Amino acid sequence: MFFYLSFIVILGAAVIIHEFGHFIVAKLLGIRVETFSVGFGKRLFGRKWGTTDYRVSLIPLGGYVKLGGDDSNAGIEEGSDDSANVPVKERFDLRPRWQKFLVAVAGPIMNILTAIAIPLAGAMAVGAPVMPPPVVKTVQQGAAGEAAGLRPGDRIVSFNGRDDSDWERISNDALLSPEQPIPLVVERDGERVPLTIRPVKKLSEGEAYGELGIVPDHGDVPVVIFSVEKDTPASEAGILPGDRVVSIGGEQVGSAAQIIQYINEHPRQPITMQIERDGQTREVTATARRLSDGRERLGIGPGEAAPIRKLGLTDALGYSVGQNIEILRLTGMALKQVFTGQRSMRDTFSGPVGIAVASKRAVEEGGVEGGLKMLGFLSLNLGVFNLLPIPVLDGGMIFMLLIEGILAIVGMKLSMGMRERIQQVGFVFLLLLMSFVIINDLAKVASRWRGAESPPAATEQK
Repeated sequence: MFFYLSFIVILGAAVIIHEFGHFIVAKLLGIRVETFSVGFGKRLFGRKWGTTDYRVSLIPLGGYVKLGGDDSNAGIEEGSDDSANVPVKERFDLRPRWQKFLVAVAGPIMNILTAIAIPLAGAMAVGAPVMPPPVVKTVQQGAAGEAAGLRPGDRIVSFNGRDDSDWERISNDALLSPEQPIPLVVERDGERVPLTIRPVKKLSEGEAYGELGIVPDHGDVPVVIFSVEKDTPASEAGILPGDRVVSIGGEQVGSAAQIIQYINEHPRQPITMQIERDGQTREVTATARRLSDGRERLGIGPGEAAPIRKLGLTDALGYSVGQNIEILRLTGMALKQVFTGQRSMRDTFSGPVGIAVASKRAVEEGGVEGGLKMLGFLSLNLGVFNLLPIPVLDGGMIFMLLIEGILAIVGMKLSMGMRERIQQVGFVFLLLLMSFVIINDLAKVASRWRGAESPPAATEQK
């Protein structure tokens, strides 16, 4: 039940925010809004207030706003056309192109503003993490960093062709490049040493990602448990998110990598950790076992509690914009890898099932904060995707407005029949795209099930 609830709340919020952008701008311009729909096709339920029917429809692939006199959704919505009964002054089709453009672009802009507002508010209210200098603190044995020749104390001065990369960009580039060679340059004993690193390929929820096996030097910061999976040895032992790990197996803990390595080196053995919670220290013991993903793990997500600081409005805005630009950069990087054959489409695209899995994980591991971060990520992607010049999407309407403007210069215009056919073709394309991502999602789910039934692989345990 929680799986569906987190999906409905997060995706539904992103869709409602998007459609509200169209809705509010249309209302401000005096354009009649006949339908505000979450989903396409047959009306399931709703309520009519004034001249607007607020509804939930059958196909949960997005939503739309039906404007008075606008037939652009004729091929995808259910219901009769009441355009003839709409007063001339409230008709969308009789408005100048600049007003149509404002209505069309308002939805994506609302999503993008939401994506910016969430980390901005978090940076001002709670704080933003302080990025440490790109200095290596520890190198995990047997990991990519050790194979590349990295050493503790190395300062990374160039990574993947970019100078002065911070730790976030370094880890993100590695995340998208499993088993691919990445050039880097480190400063060691006053000299610059060129190296090549190949991030080790890992699997999580059927998704492949790359891991470097190096830990940044945050200084003397506590190592805490960020997440605890349900029905795992860790949860059964009473370990909770937020617990500080003081020692493991009698060894003082200085990094999350140390915890991971210790668990890897002691398979099927009782592992004793000393944890600190609410100022009190206690010992817990747990033994790793094979979990639903087929791996023997404790079910914890350890990490360094990096220092954070509250930001003022200007700095918080810069931080938020930077975070969203980084998401777009990674998205573009992933798509480029697909087209160049470096990355499979299966590992790149996700549909409703993938979004639902990610939403559930975000809420389980991060609570309300995790859900809001997922909403911001989804809103950004929804806003940018809707700007693509594909019929049915807002970008398609904007593109057609541009074409109409060009045709008007030579005294021509698109016929209503042509507009409807373009919309129907666009809707078929959208259905094919959604069919692909849904099948892709189901293939990932099946792969995880097969992985759970097969012997555990030699992958990282936590």
